[in-house]
Amino acid sequence: MRDMLDQNQRVELAETFGLLSDPTRLAIVLACLDRRNSAGEIAKKLDLSPSLVSHHLRLLRAARMLRSERKGKQVFYEMSDTCVYDILNIMINHLFAHNSSDSERATIGEVQ
Repeated sequence: MRDMLDQNQRVELAETFGLLSDPTRLAIVLACLDRRNSAGEIAKKLDLSPSLVSHHLRLLRAARMLRSERKGKQVFYEMSDTCVYDILNIMINHLFAHNSSDSERATIGEVQ
């Protein structure tokens, strides 16, 4: 399947991963991993301005990483499906749950 991606698909995939390379957007997605949150709850939890959180939420919704649901005056955000959830959990386990020592880990960019 990976060999079948055309140039436009590779660009879209890279841009999607690029969204998660921003620490603020990643923190927002992580805040929504296991529960629905309002934009205000996310801003408070991450100590960010509501306007900054709203900006990032728009980008994450456009990329279909998060979905929103309006309840009265509030909008709640949650994972759009299990795909991003699974990828993040796999990477978190890969990076932080293994019992390897720091000397065994290669740093980013280091050739093994």
